[in-house]
Amino acid sequence: MPRFELRLPPERARALVEGRDPDPFAILGPHPVAGGWRVVALDFGATEMSIATIEGVFQMSPVERTPGLFAGYLPEPMPYLLRGANDEREWEYEDPYRFGPVLGQIDEYLIGEGTHHQLWKALGAHVITHQGVRGTHFAVWAPNARRVAVLGDFNNWDARRHGMRRRGSTGVWEIFVPNIGEGAPYKFAITGAHGEPLPEKADPIGFGAEHPPATASVVRKIDDYDWNDAGWMDRREALQNVSAPISIYEVHLGSWRRVAEDDDRPLSYLEHARELIPYVVEMGFTHLELMPVSEYPFDGSWGYQPVGLYAPTIRFGTPDEFRALIDAAHDAGIGVLLDWVPGHFPSDPHGLAHFDGTALYEHADPREGFHQDWNTLIYNYGRTEVSNFLTANALYWLQEYHIDGLRVDAVASMLYRDYSRKDGEWVPNVHGGRENLEAIDFLRGVNTVAYGEVPGIMTVAEESTAFPGVSRPVDTGGLGFGFKWNMGWMNDTLDYIQREPVHRSHHHNQLTFGLVYAFSENFILPISHDEVVHGKGSMIEKMPGDVWQKFANLRAYYGFMWTHPGKKLLFMGCEFAQWKEWNHNASLDWHLLDDPRHKGVQSLIRDLNHLYRDLPALHRRDNAPEGFSWIEGGAASESIIAFARYGEEGDAPVVVLCNFTPVPRHGWRAGLPRDGKWKLRLNSDAGNYGGSGMEAPAIITADGDEWQGYDQSAMIDLPPLSVLVYEAV
Repeated sequence: MPRFELRLPPERARALVEGRDPDPFAILGPHPVAGGWRVVALDFGATEMSIATIEGVFQMSPVERTPGLFAGYLPEPMPYLLRGANDEREWEYEDPYRFGPVLGQIDEYLIGEGTHHQLWKALGAHVITHQGVRGTHFAVWAPNARRVAVLGDFNNWDARRHGMRRRGSTGVWEIFVPNIGEGAPYKFAITGAHGEPLPEKADPIGFGAEHPPATASVVRKIDDYDWNDAGWMDRREALQNVSAPISIYEVHLGSWRRVAEDDDRPLSYLEHARELIPYVVEMGFTHLELMPVSEYPFDGSWGYQPVGLYAPTIRFGTPDEFRALIDAAHDAGIGVLLDWVPGHFPSDPHGLAHFDGTALYEHADPREGFHQDWNTLIYNYGRTEVSNFLTANALYWLQEYHIDGLRVDAVASMLYRDYSRKDGEWVPNVHGGRENLEAIDFLRGVNTVAYGEVPGIMTVAEESTAFPGVSRPVDTGGLGFGFKWNMGWMNDTLDYIQREPVHRSHHHNQLTFGLVYAFSENFILPISHDEVVHGKGSMIEKMPGDVWQKFANLRAYYGFMWTHPGKKLLFMGCEFAQWKEWNHNASLDWHLLDDPRHKGVQSLIRDLNHLYRDLPALHRRDNAPEGFSWIEGGAASESIIAFARYGEEGDAPVVVLCNFTPVPRHGWRAGLPRDGKWKLRLNSDAGNYGGSGMEAPAIITADGDEWQGYDQSAMIDLPPLSVLVYEAV
């Protein structure tokens, strides 16, 4: 076979075959030359190659002194296949270098500007038909890389092959690989700016991933799911605003329930759809909150150290199976919130850390870019492309998976540059202050875009400081969240309820102080997973006294929580008083429900949820001072508090009486905001909940005596360690 004289500098040829050339598209594939089109191909397994077209077969010549490199001519541009052969076999395939770019100028412009709100539709791996051929388009942002190649089974994970095309100044690299589809694992081989090879990287916008501990991304189609939740989507705005009853069941999918007879595996997404959703409905919760499902390498992080922000973890199934879980929830009238982690990311070598050989997603200075508490890296929110990456991710879950809201993790750590740092370990902002101005702008931007582009959603901040205006609109100086976790209320009241009743009179303000600021934000009262791990003890273990008193204290606490202003959140297992701390590697102790005491707590939570939803006074003005008034907030010596809740005009008011001692209080007089009869709606000490069974009056009548600032009052017997709820009738 005659040698083809490809005029290519030897060093350029060696760079091509050694996988070092930064622009393989400039050489490989078809290019116009005098008299026709030159085609250059790289195939290390071939000793002979040819070009097959509808016009015939055109032989290629090996390029001298560069094994694996072949060149030939076509008389005119036309589709073709490459044919390779050696002594053992022959093969035929599409040439990825004959295909033009996929990304358009608008994509380039928006990516460069940092405003591509549907970034996942441009980057990542997409199964498409391009120039009449089915395959996968790969695109990744690596602006400081010298070269990027895509690796997979399709090229034997050979970094010399499938070098990508750089798209102008955006820093994006892309390639269309024919005949690659759903389920193909892949990674990116990135060469740093100085020619240094980097660890193989998973796709930052990959839609799927391999089962850990394997770390490759997986091609997943996400554009053809048939949703059946139009009815829910149309009405969810009314079900998620500040006046709606919102009661959230927080769940870790890996440990809610496991299949003991099948190697103790967790339930799949589809099994959760069949088992978890009916349970949430039965228990009366309005929402399900899932601890992070974005792909993560380490089970012990519970998902809070994600590597694949765009990939639902494969631990429980595929992206479409995750969608089926959301669809089932919506069909049952349950909203789904997702824990979202834009505050930090792990330093695993296949992840975002030094992605293109530089501190790309993170800050270079560890005083800004390293989280000392979690040994993780902090996003550089001031970089427009990074802010865009995270903002688009929020929209991705809301739009592609119909998630109803995002609970944003560790917001306090994002807001302050000195968070958990000593003097000298942090860098002040441009004004010399401690606030992270870039993170504040990012959070405001995410909330503005999310609420503006996805109707009816809600965002929730886990924010543990007194940062002002977390759940206030951005245009009034707030951060723009819909709700904020009330960490102060949680810490104060848990500290109170863990004390022996004899000492509670000295800490009465821990019950009442929350009302000083209860309406400064749109609060959610959280009893989350963080309260039942790391030696803190389960909720029932926290309670003082003998076993009976532990259960009574817990029931009273739940009664107080569900009637206090603020939406509700309860972590799984707390609803039936699990004794053990939560273990992410084990199922909840469902067998405890054979014990009437645990069953009683579960029944109480169910009834509290239904009461909270049924009585407008308990939810319509959760965020307004007009929805609350004290009846008795100062009875410290008795450890009693009493208050009234109000809805809108025409809604019946509700009175709540709480006795936090094991001593019955007979004939305790309570002022009432309305004369007439009041009906008992709930007694946490009732026998069916495992209580003492001391009867509280089913009906009380305001007798006209002025008391506690009200024109009428009534005498009521208060059971020990109890909460009574009365509704005006």
